[in-house]
Parts: sequence; structure tokens; C-alpha cells
Amino acid sequence: MSATVLVVGTCDTKLQELLYVRECIQRGGCKEVMMLDVGRDNVEHEAITTSQAQLIKDYGKGKTPADLPRGEVIKLMADCASQAVKELHEAGKISAIISAGGSGGTSLAAQVMRDVLPIGFPKMIVSTVASGDTGPIVGETDISMVYSVVDVAGLNQVLRDILSNAGAAIAGMAKAYASRQQNQSSSSSSSSSSSFKPKRIGITMFGVTTPGVDAIRAHLESHYPIEVFVFHATGHGGKAMERLVREGLLDGVLDLTTTELCDLMTGGVMSAGPDRLEAAAKAGIPCIVSVGATDMSNFGPRHSVPEKYARNGSQRRLYEHNPVVTLMRSSEDECRRVGEHIVRKLKEAREPSAVQVWLPLGGVSMLSTPGAEFEDRKADEVLFGTIREGLRGSGVKIVEDQRDVNDAGFAKDIAEALAKMMGL
Repeated sequence: MSATVLVVGTCDTKLQELLYVRECIQRGGCKEVMMLDVGRDNVEHEAITTSQAQLIKDYGKGKTPADLPRGEVIKLMADCASQAVKELHEAGKISAIISAGGSGGTSLAAQVMRDVLPIGFPKMIVSTVASGDTGPIVGETDISMVYSVVDVAGLNQVLRDILSNAGAAIAGMAKAYASRQQNQSSSSSSSSSSSFKPKRIGITMFGVTTPGVDAIRAHLESHYPIEVFVFHATGHGGKAMERLVREGLLDGVLDLTTTELCDLMTGGVMSAGPDRLEAAAKAGIPCIVSVGATDMSNFGPRHSVPEKYARNGSQRRLYEHNPVVTLMRSSEDECRRVGEHIVRKLKEAREPSAVQVWLPLGGVSMLSTPGAEFEDRKADEVLFGTIREGLRGSGVKIVEDQRDVNDAGFAKDIAEALAKMMGL
């Protein structure tokens, strides 16, 4: 299987730079390179495989970018490019994708990569904004970002070096991906229907629930045919796990650490958005949900904690996890709202019997055990009580355990519960 790289960019403003990327890819050993023009104005060049005019004709639904404002042009071209790239990927015609440009081109290319291409497919963007906050660009996907240092506006020695590195890197990724696809195809055709495949389990983890997750992972992988995927509950981690569930790449979920819900309630920096906890429940796969690290919201350095949390004389308990992460103890009201979110999402489960909620009454993190910095039994009980009452009669099983979330015995028992739900 030959490797083919797709170069996506605005050829009306970046043609010289994109052609150089194409040349670097070919020098990197990947001779097959396609080019997709997503610029405002059409450009004619022999290297362009799909022109802007062809893209608009095939997918524009009668719209044209000529009279649209910049933001609408980006939206239109991203929609058209997404359809084109989806068809190329589904037909197995591309092995990697790369783009280079400024903020507008980056936004456009990133949308295509996020919305169309699965995790594991090589994606790269050389961008002027890659050294800033790339969270909104990368999202929950595996886009590789390369900072251009200088603007992508005319070739010079710095940009040539960076584009050469990027071209060589994406060529290598494309060849590795094509080889992997070939091996998987050969393996599938030669193996019998009874061939062994481990079950794939997603587990959410945070620093303050790491001992528990490590124990769960070790127990599952040493006792069962299970491959564990651990997701760091930093907002994008939760989104990534739910995306893999939607793509059918996980067979079960042990959502031990749901701290991202606290950030959703308080405006913290690690929210996974309002859809958190939906994917597994809607998919109907075995799912255990717990309340790990729901005793905290996450902010940046201490001075970044919003002033409103210190008003009215109610100074909140803060804990400096490290110089750039400050944790804030969840209040009773926030615990109630987190509990209500969990209840609301799990009540929508396709198969209530496939969902369990485990409540570690001895502490939801290493900071909320007796005598620890965030110990607050009243707030914890508000959380537990909200879930207990909200799910009463729902068909979702609730397990209340006197141990804390990192207790070795708790870890073993919750791991065994998931294995049993999966029929292992």
C-alpha cells in the first residue's frame, strides 16, 4: 500500500509555501502528494489536485465565497473541504494530512481534521498560533502542531527549516500509517473469526486519583483479556474518551474521575463541556461512574482564581498543586450541581442496567480523606445524597463503599464489578 499525503491550504495566499511543503514531503520519501485548495479565490496550478473552484462546485450547494465576509468564507470552505476529505479517507486514498498557515487557515484545517478524521490518522498543522493556547484547535484529537516561528508569508531560512522538518515528519507518519493499515488488513484476512482480541477499557484519572487508577489498571490487565486506556481528566481527556466511545473504539468505561464537572460548574480551566457523561450511557456499553476528584475545581496560578470566590467574606479553600495549577475546594452548592448533572445524564442511559455508580464515602480524592486539606463531610454528603435520591428507581445501580477512592480494596472491587458487567 503506497502512502499519500494530502496538503490542505489557501493557495491564493500560501501557494509558494505549500508547494515547498509538497517538495519536502517528496524528499522525505513519500512521492504521492495531493493538494486541496481552500482559499477564497481560485488558483490554477498543476500541483493542485482539487481546486477551489472544483471544491465549491462539488460541495458548495450553490454558495460562492466571492461576496462573503471572512468568517463565512472560512466556514464555507471548511464545510466543503470536510466533505472532500471524508470521501478521500473513506476510499483509502490518503495516509496523512498537513496544512500550513496563519490563524484563519489553521482554524479551517483544524476543523476538517477534528470533524472528519479519526484518532490515529496522521494530522499536522504548521501554524503561527501553535505556541499559544492550542486547546480550541486540537480539541480532543491528535493533531500535531508545529510553531512556524516566523509568519507563513514568503520563504526564508527559518521557515524553510521548519517546513522541511514538518514535511519529513508527515512523510514518515504517512508511510507508517500505510504500513500499519496494510498489516491490519493482512492480519484480518488471515485470522479466523475466533481470533483473540482484548476488551478495550477507558478509565479517567487525575493526580489525586492516580493510586486508585493504577491499582485498577494493574488488576484488570493481569487478570483479564483487557487493554486499558487511561485518560487524564483535564477537559480534553474526558472529551477524548467520549469521542472514542462514539467511534466504537472502547468496549467499556470506568469513569472513576469526574472532576471535569466541577470546572463546568465553576468556570475552571478543565471543563469537558456540558455533554460530559453522555457517550457511554447512550452507547449502552458497560459503564461504572464514580465521583473521583469532585472535591475540586482547577485554575491556573493562585492569582488567577476568580475574585468572586473570595467575596462576601467566604474565602474558599485553595491548594497549590504546583506553580501553575491551583485547586479550589468544591462548595456544598457546587457538589449538589455536580450530582444533579450526573443524575440527569445517567437517567438518559440506553441500558440502565449497564450503568453503575460507585460512591467512595471515605473520600473522593487523596485531598478529601479524614484530616486532609479538602476534607468536608457536609459537602461530600450533599454530593452523595443528590446522586442517591436522584437515581432512585432509575434502574441504575448505586454502590456505597466506606473506603476512599484510592483504597486498594476499593480499586479491586470496582475493577471486578466492571469485569463482571462485561461478562469476563
